[in-house]
Amino acid sequence: MENHKDIIPQEPQSVSMFAYELYRDILLPEIFGKDTADIFYWAGKQLARKFPLLSIDEICSFFEEACWGTLQVIKEEKKELLFELSGPIVLRKFDIYSEPFFSLEAGFLAEQIQTQKNVTAEAIEEVHKRSKKVRLLVKWE
Repeated sequence: MENHKDIIPQEPQSVSMFAYELYRDILLPEIFGKDTADIFYWAGKQLARKFPLLSIDEICSFFEEACWGTLQVIKEEKKELLFELSGPIVLRKFDIYSEPFFSLEAGFLAEQIQTQKNVTAEAIEEVHKRSKKVRLLVKWE
């Protein structure tokens, strides 16, 4: 049997943006078809359960680490939070894809807020193609 120590990298490795996009934005939508956005939203919620975060700041840091973009709170009201997602990866999606989607990020955010506030929360992605902006609106009961 092969020694697994030989295949474990000794130094941190990074994944190219092309490899990331190849799976997330090309291959998986090809497999999931019209259900892609729903599946990604659910997957985002599942990821949030595996990575519970304690604050909005931790969520914003997670987005940076996951290469999802820069997340910031735009507006906070009694039962909703409006976030904006920006950065090079977001702009690249707008430049490359005719219908960029951010449902993975929306599901992740909804689940994090739901857990942090102990409420039932859902997120809506607002993709503004002309201005190349993404807003994620999280609402709860």
